[in-house]
Amino acid sequence: MEKFFQKHKLITLLLTGIAGGAMSLFGFYLAAPDKFNSSDIEKMQNSSAQLARYASLNTIPAFDFTGVSEIANPAVVHIKTVTGSSSNGSGSRQQMPPMDPFEFFRGPGFEFQNPGPRMASGSGVIISDDGYIVTNNHVVENANKIEVTLNDKRTYIAELVGSDKNTDLALLRIGESDLPFLKLGNSDDVKVGQWVVAVGNPLNLTSTVTLGIVSAVGRNIDLLRSKGNQYAIENFIQTDAAINPGNSGGALVNVAGELIGINTAIASETGSYSGYGFAIPVNLMKKVVNDIMKYGTVQRAILGVSIQEVTQELSEQKGLDNLKGVYIADVVSGGAADKAGVKKDDVILKINGDEVNSSSKLQEKVGEYRPGDKITLTIKRKGKILEIPATLLSKDGSSKLETVAKTSVTEFQGVALVNTSREERTKLGIKSGVKVEKIESGAFKNAGIPKGFVITHINNEPVYSAQGAISVLESLKGSIVVEGILPGSGEKIYAVKLPKEESKSEE
Repeated sequence: MEKFFQKHKLITLLLTGIAGGAMSLFGFYLAAPDKFNSSDIEKMQNSSAQLARYASLNTIPAFDFTGVSEIANPAVVHIKTVTGSSSNGSGSRQQMPPMDPFEFFRGPGFEFQNPGPRMASGSGVIISDDGYIVTNNHVVENANKIEVTLNDKRTYIAELVGSDKNTDLALLRIGESDLPFLKLGNSDDVKVGQWVVAVGNPLNLTSTVTLGIVSAVGRNIDLLRSKGNQYAIENFIQTDAAINPGNSGGALVNVAGELIGINTAIASETGSYSGYGFAIPVNLMKKVVNDIMKYGTVQRAILGVSIQEVTQELSEQKGLDNLKGVYIADVVSGGAADKAGVKKDDVILKINGDEVNSSSKLQEKVGEYRPGDKITLTIKRKGKILEIPATLLSKDGSSKLETVAKTSVTEFQGVALVNTSREERTKLGIKSGVKVEKIESGAFKNAGIPKGFVITHINNEPVYSAQGAISVLESLKGSIVVEGILPGSGEKIYAVKLPKEESKSEE
């Protein structure tokens, strides 16, 4: 009997506990029913923070980057270039020092080991629907032919609109419209740790997408200045997204599909991905591209100071109360800073309200302005904060802008070619073509080609720019076929017999 009561008591306690637990859960549900809503589970699965906390090896992430890829891929192009002979004037091959950072583009020693014309490849980003493409200067430098292949496999000969060695940027254009392009983001908003996607054509593998994070901002790796560019600007976005030879000029985009940088270089001991990639901030790219479009050259503003990073050692030596800002080691006499009243030992904290805590950031911010632009410097002088207005100058000490006359006229054996405008192509119903601006004695005149004739194809290959047409002609020998349209007379075809190349003697 005693055992029966003990057993009964145990069962009673167990049932009481279960009932109490059930009532507690029911009460909690009544007090906070939203905690049990199934949508909250979905929210948790869609939260990167929750995924980081609860993810296991068998967990499939609830986010992906297919949307970003679908936006970015069509706007990134494959660039192939052809340059001249690999031998120098004496006939001996040039020797390249090992691990040149720009071999990131071509592959170590590629162009120096092959005689004859050199071919290389890289990437570019379409930034407007009418054919403007941004890439790196080192991708197209010294190229006599630039071929652009779109994501949908269409191929064009591109025209080099302009370039800038100080930022390693170049602007191309192809004769096409209604192209997909990337929206430009704001690189000042880029934060360490945010997701980024790199899109390019590494190792001749087209339309390759890799994923990583922003691992640092404001990196100065002394890449451009080591090439002899005294006024080089380096304030790279650093990423651990896989970048390899051929990615140069490609896109670094954020999760919204906005362009935030142009992939430029890698830090690697092998020349392939095993380290970090570096991208030019899009805000600096915007300024360079706008300058090339508007003035034909980049308008570089100079503050006229020698600067140093504010380190702990410098702070203690100069009696600074913190490590913020950029230290002014010297002021150039007659420069913008000197005329504004900036003095040696001042510390620049902000430019137009934007904080500058590194030399590279200060260089980038000044580089976003032009000579003649007025800015406000926030500086610290002997513990006091001052606001100093300054007018930026050029490296020659002028506040005037430099304008380079744009010309697209290119000559070849007595014929001068000029790019056609979009209006002309629309009127003629063509997508490609260059116009004969002037014609003198030579093969083209002998063939009967008149002034005003619009060349659309050479040997069945479409031509999109005067520069591209000349590049094609220079690669051909013997008889060729030139097709096009003569306004008012319709389509015409001419057979042109190019003269044999004359032998040249070396001096």
